[in-house]
Amino acid sequence: MFYEQRMTVPDSPAALRAEYEDDLATIVDQYGPAAVAADTDLDEDTLEALAAGDSPDLTLEEAAEIQSLAEGEPDPETIVTMALEHLLLGMSTAVLDVEALESYIDIDLEAKEIQQKIEGRAPMSFEEFVHVQYVIADGAP
Repeated sequence: MFYEQRMTVPDSPAALRAEYEDDLATIVDQYGPAAVAADTDLDEDTLEALAAGDSPDLTLEEAAEIQSLAEGEPDPETIVTMALEHLLLGMSTAVLDVEALESYIDIDLEAKEIQQKIEGRAPMSFEEFVHVQYVIADGAP
C-alpha cells in the first residue's frame, strides 16, 4: 500500500506508480467503478480508466479514498496522514531535506512547495507523492 513506509523502490517513479495503480485498480475491479464512484469523490470514467490500466490524474486524497475501501484499511484521512508522516520519517532516515529533494526529483517542484505538500498545507497530486516517495526511499541507507 502506498501509505506504508518504503525502504526500497523499483527502478523508476513510473514503475512505483504502476505498482500502486495496480493495487488501486484491484480495489476498483473488486467493487466496480460505479460502486467506488458512489463511495468516493471520483467519477466513474476516471475509475474505469484506472481499472483499464491507464494512469489518470489523481490527488493523494483520491487515491486514499480508493484505498480505504479495501478490507481492513483505515479511513482516507488517516491514510493521507500516515502517507505524509512516512515521507517525513523517510526524509529523516535518508538524511534529506527539501532542498535535496528538489535537486533529485524529476518533476518541477520547488523546495518550498515540497515542504508545504509534505506537511499537508498544500494539495499533493498522486504523481507528486510517488516522485517524492521514490526519491526518499531511493536515498535511504
